[in-house]
Amino acid sequence: MRIAVDIGGTYVDAVKFDEASTSLTFNKSQTTPADPVQGVMNALSGFESDLSETEIFVHGTTLGLNAILQRKGANVGLITNLGFEDILEVGRAAVPDRFMYDYYYAPPAPLVKRKFRLGVPGRINAYGEELSQIDKSAILKAGKYLVEECGINSIAICFLHSYRNPVHENETKRILLEAYPKLSISASVDLSREYGEYERTMTAILDAYISPILGDYLERLDQELQKAGFSGKVQIMRSGGGAMELGVAKGAPLLTVLSGPAGGISGAKYLATIKNWPRVITFDVGGTSLDCCVILNTEPGGVHEAFIDDLPMQIPVFDIRTIGAGGGSIAKTMDQILQVGPESAGAVPGPACYGAGGEDPTITDAALVLGYLDPEKFLGGKLKVYPELSQKAVREKISNHLGLSDIRSCTRIFEILMAKTVGALKQITIERGLDPREFKLIAFGGAGPLIGPLVGREMNLETVVIPALPGTFSALGMLMTDLEYEFSNTVLKPLDENYESSIREVIEEMKIRANQVFDQQNVPVENRVIVAKLDLRYRGQEHYLGIDYQAGDPVAALEQRFQVAHQDRHGHSMDERCEIASVRVKCFAQVQKPELPKLNRSAHEAQAMGTREAYDFASGEVTPFNIYDRDLLGYGMKFEGPAVIQESASATIVFSDQVVEVDEYGQLLVSKSGGKSE
Repeated sequence: MRIAVDIGGTYVDAVKFDEASTSLTFNKSQTTPADPVQGVMNALSGFESDLSETEIFVHGTTLGLNAILQRKGANVGLITNLGFEDILEVGRAAVPDRFMYDYYYAPPAPLVKRKFRLGVPGRINAYGEELSQIDKSAILKAGKYLVEECGINSIAICFLHSYRNPVHENETKRILLEAYPKLSISASVDLSREYGEYERTMTAILDAYISPILGDYLERLDQELQKAGFSGKVQIMRSGGGAMELGVAKGAPLLTVLSGPAGGISGAKYLATIKNWPRVITFDVGGTSLDCCVILNTEPGGVHEAFIDDLPMQIPVFDIRTIGAGGGSIAKTMDQILQVGPESAGAVPGPACYGAGGEDPTITDAALVLGYLDPEKFLGGKLKVYPELSQKAVREKISNHLGLSDIRSCTRIFEILMAKTVGALKQITIERGLDPREFKLIAFGGAGPLIGPLVGREMNLETVVIPALPGTFSALGMLMTDLEYEFSNTVLKPLDENYESSIREVIEEMKIRANQVFDQQNVPVENRVIVAKLDLRYRGQEHYLGIDYQAGDPVAALEQRFQVAHQDRHGHSMDERCEIASVRVKCFAQVQKPELPKLNRSAHEAQAMGTREAYDFASGEVTPFNIYDRDLLGYGMKFEGPAVIQESASATIVFSDQVVEVDEYGQLLVSKSGGKSE
């Protein structure tokens, strides 16, 4: 058996794969914010098999992300070069884009208080040469002050130009651990070896900020799994795809900060590969947030610097756009203006219909009022909901304030949701020269099937794909991922005939580090794959593009690849020489992936179970929708909307100008009436 678990803001999703029967089963339970481990164990308890039969447990969590967003991380200290303690205030001397015209903008308080930032003598220059030795006594003095006098239990270390020569950071880490063996330490060289003093410093600080929290969580989770009989391997998803063993994740917790959304992207990548879909957009809608990512030629977009709440981090991540919109997003009025999100009702108290004390209407409540959800079969009948509470919340908080009917209030909630959603999708398509009409939208998460077909209408997309088990698709995607790790190193060298002499030693050093990670994870030598890339740019350019590299590649071939990539990404190329900004090495070990079961072609027509009155955005009226049970739909069945396709963890809404077809994997392909689905 293999099990994957994804913790979201509202639900914990679990998927079990039985290698013998190739069957997939799933379970959901509500997130337990006060004790996240309990929510995981509750989800696992829904499986009939014993955990002792499970070989691999793969996990994705937003615990670290939430700690940063909510400013609930550890008290952190920073040790850096003497005279550079104010790097957090200096930053890049820039205002975030969304506050560009806000004259009253004030930056948030730094994650590390000024009194906890200490400088020590010692300096490495930009060539990696030691100008002055690190002061060991100053390190011990700084450690004593932070740990013994201030009670700090997590320290970040970042020195100038350590990406060229890590000797000072390594020595500082060694000295502190000898004095305080239980101290949590995050050195920038263990996370990033790329230039950018502020970015590297913040990367180390963010890692230190979540390290004690995530470390304690992973340790307790491991203990609870063992108590339940599990004796296999625990793997944690990486933010940039792939997984790593538990011990590696504990050493670099920041690499897991976006591990939840990464699972869904990995699953979509797998679908795009087996279906040969060249252009795909992932559309992951849970209870709290909506995440989308572009996949071109089966490769998800990736970046090596991302931001969390305007704080930079230099780690490989999927290029995800996230907005605060999900099934639990709260709708409210302010000065007669309707707003939706980003505030969410979460798991506690949840939407008004849960009857758990929530009084504000959410997307889920609006969907109930519009007739899209069956209150008797919500979450497969496991969760009782009260539609009258939804209607009461909509009427008291929205309709009475705006002078609208309840139906019109709810349609406006969805219209505002669409505006926010379409804006996010345009950012990763139209603003990058990509035509969204050429893409398939893979909609998953608990609310993805509910919203996806409506997005398809708004953006005139080719096809909206609702995969099997959409409510737990992110967890399923975690079973489709390999063991991966990535290293990088800034070199800043011209791409000339002698370029390999300047990068050969760097690549070999990174390969040694890659094999050390594999050794730590007990990966057989024959299963290891290590590939290199060069970050190229025009001389004088700031931004770069990653280009495939193999030893012996001629300069002309690399320049040609870069020119093509630059044309594709930016719409133009130039007759300029190139330079190498950084070298990257990615190592991965492929694991056996569960094959999605195929359906036999059905000789029958789809049969509706009945009808239900619901709002049709195509006609603008409340009209009868045919109700279908997804479990009874077979390969090749095709029917037109309006229709609601029900399953245990979600519902797909098809409007009167749309048609749905079932493919060989049981996926629902929703397209325009008269349009194509394949």
